[in-house]
Amino acid sequence: MSKGEADTPNQHKISMAVHQNGTSTDNNDDHASSSTDNKNLYMTSASNVDRLNAGAKFVLESKGNWWHAGYHLSVSMAGPTLLSLPFALDGLGWVPGFLALTIATAVSFYAYTLISKVLEQAELEGHRFLRFRDVAGYFLGRRWGYYPIGAIQIAMCIAAAVICVLLGGESMQIIYQIYKPNGSMQLYEFIIIFGILMLLLSQLPSFHSLRHINLASLVFCLGFSLCVVGGSIYVGHSKQAPAKSYSVEGSSVSKMFTIFNSLAIIILNFGIGIFPEIQATLAPPVSGKMFKGLLICYAVVISTFFSVAGAGYWAFGNASAGNILTNLAPSGGVALIPNWLLFLANMFVIGDLFAVALVYSQPTFEIFEGRLSSVKSGKLSMRNVLPRFIIRSLYVSFATLIAAAFPFFGDINAIIGAFALTPLDFILPFLLYNVTFKPSIWTIKFWLNYVIIVVFTIVGLMGCVSAVRQIVLDVSSYKLFAN
Repeated sequence: MSKGEADTPNQHKISMAVHQNGTSTDNNDDHASSSTDNKNLYMTSASNVDRLNAGAKFVLESKGNWWHAGYHLSVSMAGPTLLSLPFALDGLGWVPGFLALTIATAVSFYAYTLISKVLEQAELEGHRFLRFRDVAGYFLGRRWGYYPIGAIQIAMCIAAAVICVLLGGESMQIIYQIYKPNGSMQLYEFIIIFGILMLLLSQLPSFHSLRHINLASLVFCLGFSLCVVGGSIYVGHSKQAPAKSYSVEGSSVSKMFTIFNSLAIIILNFGIGIFPEIQATLAPPVSGKMFKGLLICYAVVISTFFSVAGAGYWAFGNASAGNILTNLAPSGGVALIPNWLLFLANMFVIGDLFAVALVYSQPTFEIFEGRLSSVKSGKLSMRNVLPRFIIRSLYVSFATLIAAAFPFFGDINAIIGAFALTPLDFILPFLLYNVTFKPSIWTIKFWLNYVIIVVFTIVGLMGCVSAVRQIVLDVSSYKLFAN
């Protein structure tokens, strides 16, 4: 029986033991190989960490506690993209919008709990999955799991880094225009400044070394959310309050695409896409730690997502922009909130974006450093510091160039978000759980998991179509290095 067909966790244990002893009874190349590197392709023995390549050993070093995981999870989910939630409600309306938010909250928490149990079960049996592609490769094979999931995840991580650099530059430009409304600096210049600062921070050697930055980022997220909520309430009660409507406008076809686009935005906000990499930062044993980390994460998510979505949509209705800060400070217009509040909100956003960009860069760093660094030398040895500096500098420079050249990257990112985060966070966790624990076909959990897989597959596909449609509608306004 191949590993992907094992019926129970005990059978997985037998199969894993075969790998640990260096032999295999499976001749399928998708699941086994005689070389040591291929044995470690999908899993890592908790007692043989030294056999890891440099990327996994250094970037994903396992030293964290559950509260560190909570910081990492919070940064991965509750970032400045939540400022798009009032716009998502614009396409759904009050009741459907908050219903969609509630369902996404429950389903995503359930999904992350399930995949955490899969990873914990593997550790109980003597092995740890450190990377998402390892998990998928073990259960689905190299052809259908390891390579596709690896490619999807890296595309998502690169897109996240680019959009963070772009949004960081835009926030810097807003602050600049507060005090120099007629200033001559262009958007691409602020993007470059943000990129340079990110390049310096990217030299922190491991995911675990970001824990203090991510704690600060959690505070920043609460900060800009509070600013937006306060600012929206201020505008809604002021004499400058804009006329607003809460009706979903457009033809039947337009409304349908708008609905799926809004659902895709909500899914994007609840996606993480690097859950196994975050769990890999925990010091073993990991049992129960990720659940505690998720409680921290969802305390932040619930307090920020619902408040920002509700306050922003209440203040601006179906005129809510893709970034609610744009409503509070219209481009070329007069800010509707005090300058000090606008300044504070954007400073919090900038601080948070640095952390988000660094977190989503870690899987990419791990891949390159696994190939170009040496596990025999120390993490801080010149043999590894020099390639690390070069690799990370080139990566950040590339993200900065793309952000500066394509300031409309948000539309493209919507496609990547729908295409990548839907399978990683709303399909695979349920599939992997059912394959690992084999719940009975007569149980509610079995059917609930597959119903969620089908529903979110449809929503993800339609979200991709809606995003492509939006690009087609906006393409005439796209300009390289636009301001």
